[in-house]
Amino acid sequence: MTEHNFEQMRRAMVSNSLRTTGVSDARVLAAMGAVPRERFVPPERAAVAYADNPVPLTGDRELNSPLALGRLLTEAAPQDGERALVIGAATGYAAAVMDRLVGSVVAVEDDPELVAIAHTRLADTGVKLVHGPMTEGYEPGAPYDLILIDGAVEFIPDMLVAQLRDGGRLAAALLEEGVSRLAIGRRAGEGFGMAPVSDRAAAILPGFVMPRTFTF
Repeated sequence: MTEHNFEQMRRAMVSNSLRTTGVSDARVLAAMGAVPRERFVPPERAAVAYADNPVPLTGDRELNSPLALGRLLTEAAPQDGERALVIGAATGYAAAVMDRLVGSVVAVEDDPELVAIAHTRLADTGVKLVHGPMTEGYEPGAPYDLILIDGAVEFIPDMLVAQLRDGGRLAAALLEEGVSRLAIGRRAGEGFGMAPVSDRAAAILPGFVMPRTFTF
């Protein structure tokens, strides 16, 4: 595969996949059309980097699908100058896209192997990469205008909601009975609620699992 091939695939992703399935924010489309997604997947999987499916990375981790990320960003409407937090940095793709949309980005990842890869891939961006528990976010950088959880989770930790500014948004895929639904939440004072926007498969993010109740 050549750089020209990847550029053609990237254009096709934007025009044939994203534009036709609800990714309507021109800035989001431009950002996803500019970031070379193939750099953020293992070399042996570069040929499928632009397919509308999660791409296996290491262990149980996957890079979220382009459509899931594009829809979440479109609904969250990131603005120039805002402060954003990306949870589940993985190899850094979503953080690199977000870096083109807002004023500052913090990305949190707890897998040391993925952190090492992301550190290299994000070297030419303004993203602050943090190695730490994803469920805890990064309080020193709060409050954030926007938090993106790049994957499917069973719950939203209170610690992350607390790091949103009043009026701030949170975008994530909520996992319910094996089905993931893209959803957007907004903080209003001490209140917070999530509203689904689309049923869409998303890569499962480990660590965000509801405690199981004991039954006989």
